Amino acid sequence: MTTIEKTQLGATGPVTSRIGLGAMGMSGPYGAADEAESVATVHAALDAGANLVDTGDFYGFGHNESLVGRALADRKREDYLLSVKFGAMRGPDGSWGGIDARPTAMRNFLGYSLQRLGVDYIDIYRPARLDPDVPIEDTVGAIAEMVEAGYVRHIGLSEVGAETLRRAAAVHPIADLQIEYSLISRGIEDRILPTARELGTAITAYGVLSRGLLSDSLRGGRTTFASDDFRAHSPRFQGENLTANLQLVEALAKIAEQRRVSVAQLAIAWVLSRGADIVPVVGARRVERWTEAAAALDIRLSDDELAEVEAAAPADRVAGTRYAAPQMEMLDSER
Repeated sequence: MTTIEKTQLGATGPVTSRIGLGAMGMSGPYGAADEAESVATVHAALDAGANLVDTGDFYGFGHNESLVGRALADRKREDYLLSVKFGAMRGPDGSWGGIDARPTAMRNFLGYSLQRLGVDYIDIYRPARLDPDVPIEDTVGAIAEMVEAGYVRHIGLSEVGAETLRRAAAVHPIADLQIEYSLISRGIEDRILPTARELGTAITAYGVLSRGLLSDSLRGGRTTFASDDFRAHSPRFQGENLTANLQLVEALAKIAEQRRVSVAQLAIAWVLSRGADIVPVVGARRVERWTEAAAALDIRLSDDELAEVEAAAPADRVAGTRYAAPQMEMLDSER
């Protein structure tokens, strides 16, 4: 049985499990999910020793928070950490409406999140993206007031660049930066990761499987996705891009087969190898997927094996950006 170790989330953050559960997929971005199985997955993660559960108030228009709240209702509050993103604006048709991180809006979002989650406080609260119309100092300062009031325990950020992170940390300690990081999405390594380490800010890495690309799920199988599946509109999953990217996956599969592990486990193990200050938040909506992901903690890759993995799937050979162009333009982390 896999033992899930603990690590402190940054210099000032809470003690968290070495791997966390991302709940977004339970609310529809990759197609319909089974609600009972989603709840069972949350329970399986906690029972295995994980304590970090990540959600967002805009996932499924609040559905995800309500689901997570029901899944955690019978658990002791001290047994889990809630990481919550806020601020993403959406239309009734699901369209993207930008970010609202004004202090007044943040307090409104926070109130609704506490209600849907059924808790008195949120462990780590963060704007989903940088609001270009609101100085980060204003947003972080307002969340700091919520820390003082007891509604929030720690402040996090998401998808911001090194300079924004530095400005935010000058106002209040930032426990963690949630940002995409995987074997084939390594953009944080040049400036963002060194800055985070200088400031004592941990990385909670999402997209460690590149939305299922770094797994066995697409090998020799489907190459089309339902219209309500994020991947139907993601550049890395389109046409020739997908064909090229699956060639990288096949190269990884040969290494995984030699180690008798799955491609997903190999990808997660690579992220875990980057340092104890990097905590993968793995999206799973079925118990078997969570169990597979957690087992990656038992994999130890030697320096030679790490080099072999990186040579099999060089980040500069991945085809397509991680988001479509309009969304990429909104990422402070990509500037």
